[in-house]
Amino acid sequence: MSTHTPYGEPRASSSRFLPPDPGVEAPYRLTPGLAFRVGILGIVALAVFAVLFFRLWSLQVLSGDTYLAAAQGNQLRTIRLEAPRGTILDRHGKMIVDNVAGTAVKLWVGDLPKNRRYAVIKHLADVLRVPPLQLAKEVDERIADPLNPITVKTAVGEDQVAYLYEHSSEFPGVQIQQTYLRHYPYQSVAAQVLGYVGEVSQGELDQKPNVYKPGDKVGKTGVESRDDEYLRGDAGQAEIRVDSMGRPQGPLQLRREARPGKAVRLTIDVGLQRAAEQALRYGISTARANESYYADGGAIVALDPNDGAVLAMASSPTYKPSVYVGRVDPKKIEPLVDDKVAKEKNYPGINRVTSGVYPPGSIWKPVTALAAMQEHMLQPYQALQCTPTATYGLDKQEFRNWDPYVNQPMTLVEALARSCDTYFYQLGYQFYLEGDRGRNRMQQWARKFGFGVPTGFDLGGEQEGLVPTPAWRKKRFTNDWDRAWNPGNSIQLSIGQQDVQVTPLQMARFYAMIANGGKLVTPYVVSQVETAAPNGQSPVVERRFAPDPPKAVGVDPAALAVVRDGLYSATHSTYGTSSGVFGSFPIPIAGKTGTAEKVVPIPGYPAGHTEDQSWWCGYGPALTEAPRIVVCAVIENGGHGSTAAAPAALRVFEKFFGAKAETQTLVSTD
Repeated sequence: MSTHTPYGEPRASSSRFLPPDPGVEAPYRLTPGLAFRVGILGIVALAVFAVLFFRLWSLQVLSGDTYLAAAQGNQLRTIRLEAPRGTILDRHGKMIVDNVAGTAVKLWVGDLPKNRRYAVIKHLADVLRVPPLQLAKEVDERIADPLNPITVKTAVGEDQVAYLYEHSSEFPGVQIQQTYLRHYPYQSVAAQVLGYVGEVSQGELDQKPNVYKPGDKVGKTGVESRDDEYLRGDAGQAEIRVDSMGRPQGPLQLRREARPGKAVRLTIDVGLQRAAEQALRYGISTARANESYYADGGAIVALDPNDGAVLAMASSPTYKPSVYVGRVDPKKIEPLVDDKVAKEKNYPGINRVTSGVYPPGSIWKPVTALAAMQEHMLQPYQALQCTPTATYGLDKQEFRNWDPYVNQPMTLVEALARSCDTYFYQLGYQFYLEGDRGRNRMQQWARKFGFGVPTGFDLGGEQEGLVPTPAWRKKRFTNDWDRAWNPGNSIQLSIGQQDVQVTPLQMARFYAMIANGGKLVTPYVVSQVETAAPNGQSPVVERRFAPDPPKAVGVDPAALAVVRDGLYSATHSTYGTSSGVFGSFPIPIAGKTGTAEKVVPIPGYPAGHTEDQSWWCGYGPALTEAPRIVVCAVIENGGHGSTAAAPAALRVFEKFFGAKAETQTLVSTD
């Protein structure tokens, strides 16, 4: 800095200025610290720009195709095309279940506006007449899955479809699509056998994620469930261009055609099935007319005794599978899903042929007879006294015959025909006197005859029933007296009473064994899977379900012959318990009545109140040729076997053989 003025005079010193400062003298120079900080800032800036550059390069170069496809996906929507479900046919090819075309309304949750989502839901629910709260709940559950639509309603009316098209701007995300609805031309016929179809559940999706997709229709029960893989078919695929509101902006572009499901043929004869269901209703009404006022259900099953093919399988009460078609009305399915309502309606969803368990009563007597002859406790034509009563045990317990007026010696043939209880009490007591071994032998033969175990029916859902043994009583009860196997236990078992329980299908299988000469068949209802052939040609069989070959149970043919004679005498001799029903029928029928006491809770009656279960089982033709059909009927709380179950079974035989009984005389017998 100069010390002189511009005129060359020396400057005067001043105390107003600070001492000289190097930093002030050279402010344009960087200190080392400042230079370091500037360098760090530059490195950070370069790093940020490098990251942005590489991210941009990645988006445009590396992932360009992916994001291009995603952008196009915002314009093109993939539509899953439902495949027509396969038909279900009876043994003669008659259609039991098919499809009808319908219209479905679907909702893409991702297209709903956030600010008025529930207003759209309520408007849509009002138009389609579906519960708005239930639809809102479904939408909330599917918020995280915008790629799969909700099926709001199927079987939508034409007026509703027209309204939705006309006001499409008010319904963002709504799609109208063709669908197929299950059609049941025979309504409730064979409902428990056929089953029903419903929307796939989350559990089913989790089990088969590669097979099912949200919104798919799958078989839930019966044949629909067992053969779902054949009936379902293969879904197709199409694409459609939509705008930001999900509204279609062009025609549907087919990418893959849907392939229809295959047809499933059953062993059931739909004509005989209808006759069996009508016979069941007739048996119930006949029981009520005979003062069995609490008769309210039952079952009838008809088998081919040679291979186990189910010809008819009826259960009452029943339901219409069509209640599951379209959007399900919760009120209509309450008897099928709500325990309280189901109990009030006597469980219409249960297949009583396979899942109903009952004491068999006198239709069990052939089991006792065959077991006794196999164990050499009884000779085929040995006579035993049939008395009005019999006394057994240290406590001198008295057991009665159902007919108090008979007191005479009888062979097994007559004892079966008359259904003499005291005759069979003697056989039961003989098993008891054999000690531990003998007290299990009747049960062992019963298991050989198919009781206490599932029959192997191809639709499953079977109850095992119960064949009581001394070991079972020890495990079942805590009281010392109840845990003991007493004479009364063997005696009651000999006439099918007390603890023994069977299903109608087990009984039919046993009588088929008697009819075919000692072979146990495996009941089945699905015959084959097939596809239709062009020009009226025979269908192409894709898969045939061959029945398991009948298994010999090792019973003496001579013993079987005596039992068959007894069953024929029961339907044709003057003293036979069902001769009044079958005596005038032109086709010879053989069979046995049964009247079984069962504890039934009925309002107004004390605990332990019993009602008689009405049974009849048998086959035909008898004697003249090989039997072709076995029929077993039970009427719940129906009274005597001769007055309810036997007349119902006759109706089935009449339909099968195309013949009528000339007269019927209903007499209250065992």
